[in-house]
Amino acid sequence: MSKQPQPISPLKNFFAGGFGGVCLVFAGHPLDTIKVRLQTQPKPKPGESLLYAGTIDCFKKTLAKEGIKGLYKGMAAPIIGVTPMFAICFFGFGLGKKLQQRSPDDILTYPQLFAAGMLSGVFTTAIMTPGERIKCLLQIQASTGQVKYAGPMDCVKQLYRESGIRGVYKGTALTLMRDVPASGMYFMSYEWLKNLLTPAGKSHNELSVPSVLFAGGMAGIFNWAVAIPPDVLKSRFQTAPEGKYPNGFRDVLRELIREEGVTSLYKGFNAVMLRAFPANAACFLGFELAMKFLNWLAPNL
Repeated sequence: MSKQPQPISPLKNFFAGGFGGVCLVFAGHPLDTIKVRLQTQPKPKPGESLLYAGTIDCFKKTLAKEGIKGLYKGMAAPIIGVTPMFAICFFGFGLGKKLQQRSPDDILTYPQLFAAGMLSGVFTTAIMTPGERIKCLLQIQASTGQVKYAGPMDCVKQLYRESGIRGVYKGTALTLMRDVPASGMYFMSYEWLKNLLTPAGKSHNELSVPSVLFAGGMAGIFNWAVAIPPDVLKSRFQTAPEGKYPNGFRDVLRELIREEGVTSLYKGFNAVMLRAFPANAACFLGFELAMKFLNWLAPNL
């Protein structure tokens, strides 16, 4: 019989999640820069070719033009935003699990894990929306050449001056559509893969590092498979000039499908999937290691 599972502690989840988030940004930011540049690159004029032929081409051109630093452009905002966000995300998941347990040693079903994950998606959207809007605006101004914002804080100030809190929170509904089902998928698939990879009679805590990396990386891929279409719409909507899409995401969806077909909803797919695996593998490994440390530090918390 496996030993008594550690009771779920949303507080420990909070700190371990924050550490996981830092690991994720370091592993994933270069590909995030490439993803946003590919998703928002201008349509070529007749006779001209695309600015970037694809993921590898964008990577080469960014390196040649801006060096390693170019790949880590705008990383301060995600580190400042992602650390509390992943802390709150894992806290929400921990809380969602705890709320559904009748007793501390209840084993949750997969639909319950999915529901707990969805709760974490609601939690993160409140922080996520302004952070993503600022990140997208800063990432595209480097590639469009018009410098409007000096940095993240300047961007917030200008958005707030132009259109109040609504300007900062533009894209909330799309962020919810992206993050709530995707977070459910993320955590459920991680727990499912951990169960698959745990040998009979062993506990989850004894999973090897490669197993945790694999489960975390695959969870990231499952998460994005659900999240890419709303993500493309959100990048478009949040970087569009004021008033371009009066009916919100329905207008963005119509325009995209009319101009570029359904496949355009999976724009940046390669960049996202390439990033999803290492970034989320790093995140869950960071999370599990931090959890082990916290359980050792304060076993009864």
